[in-house]
Amino acid sequence: MNSELLSGLLEQVSRSFYQTLRILPAAVRPQIGLAYLLARATDTIADTGLVPLEQRLAALRALRERILQQHHRRLEFGALAQHQSSPAERVLLERIEEALSLLEQFNPSDQRCIRDVLQIISSGQELDLVRFQGSSAQNIIPLRTEAELDDYTYRVAGCVGEFWTRVCRAHLFPDAPLDESQLLADALRFGKGLQLVNILRDLPADLRQGRCYLPSERLALLGLKPADLLAPSAEPKLRPLYRSYLRLARDHLAAGWNYTLALPRASGRVRLGCAWPLLFGVGTLNALATHNVLDASRRLKISRADLRRIMFGTLLRYPFPRWWAKLFAEAARPLALLD
Repeated sequence: MNSELLSGLLEQVSRSFYQTLRILPAAVRPQIGLAYLLARATDTIADTGLVPLEQRLAALRALRERILQQHHRRLEFGALAQHQSSPAERVLLERIEEALSLLEQFNPSDQRCIRDVLQIISSGQELDLVRFQGSSAQNIIPLRTEAELDDYTYRVAGCVGEFWTRVCRAHLFPDAPLDESQLLADALRFGKGLQLVNILRDLPADLRQGRCYLPSERLALLGLKPADLLAPSAEPKLRPLYRSYLRLARDHLAAGWNYTLALPRASGRVRLGCAWPLLFGVGTLNALATHNVLDASRRLKISRADLRRIMFGTLLRYPFPRWWAKLFAEAARPLALLD
């Protein structure tokens, strides 16, 4: 499948993911690329804050129903597109019919995998819109329970690990003797871990938009309310809870590394496509572990130089299995202080 949407436009809407996509074998690149592109479209709709909530919900539901073949009406997102500050996201909404037509070109099994994962992702985005209705810096709405946080990380990312696994299994190593249930369990944790890293990194920015993904039941045990987290001075009081989530994210990513090592060694491109986000995520956790995480003046992320160093290191070590297998433990060594 050769479409400019899956190359030029995809690169513009996600430069970081595009680097991972480029390394994947051609047999799975179109399926994973299109699933990402459609998920980015649903996310763009959900995030268009200048458009009233009911209009965004209606557009999101219409796109999900079209993806699931519950109707075949042509979608017109021109009005939504005009509110996008990103030219690439504006083009994505304007060309949504072209993206949907690509879905029909895959075999029935691939179509089912793509539709299933987008149904789950868009349901999480819709839940977020409804849950945080009316939120602001003056009215911070938190998740209430650990179960809600776990459900959210599954809907927007854990399900992606399952999707990735099923597509790669079908096209790249269908006969490999793998522990299927363990592989899917680790894939799910892989996705959850990456999303939890995003939540922990984006905590100050989310609070100022009225969203708190740290459960209120856990904050209350420390005598904290979501509004308290707007003040960087509250960080020492939050730190024990925050450290527990850093540990959880690290352990999820460790499961993702076990997943990566379980894949057939001959599938080096897929292993590298897994290793990079895992090691990038660990690098972010290392930075979060040593900074005031409530300081909104700085958004912690690893540098481009570090990204290139990680990518080069994985390529350099890959011919040496034992050396390569140690990459995650070495990267996560600073996080041992969390235990």
